[in-house]
Amino acid sequence: MPATLEQDAGLNVIRLEGAMEIGCAAELKRLLVEALASGPEVRISQEGATDLDVTAVQLLWAAARQAQGAGVKFTLTGPASREVSAALGEAGLQQFLVPVDAE
Repeated sequence: MPATLEQDAGLNVIRLEGAMEIGCAAELKRLLVEALASGPEVRISQEGATDLDVTAVQLLWAAARQAQGAGVKFTLTGPASREVSAALGEAGLQQFLVPVDAE
């Protein structure tokens, strides 16, 4: 599974694993919707991700905007691969990055 959701006392952590491509989009969207509806904080752990395609970046961008509008804290955590960092930077999502020790 390329993404998993862990829930604990209002904190929802989605862990990305491997290449997040269009084949993973439906599952990633489902997890993002569930996490956003389940509590005041959503963290996306990108530590295990090796690449994000445009579909994954669009889903993360849309989730970040939805979270902002709903008052949900939305952050991206963990060291990212060069490819993941580039994809997020090009999409303007670096504003949601937090240090790994904040996780």
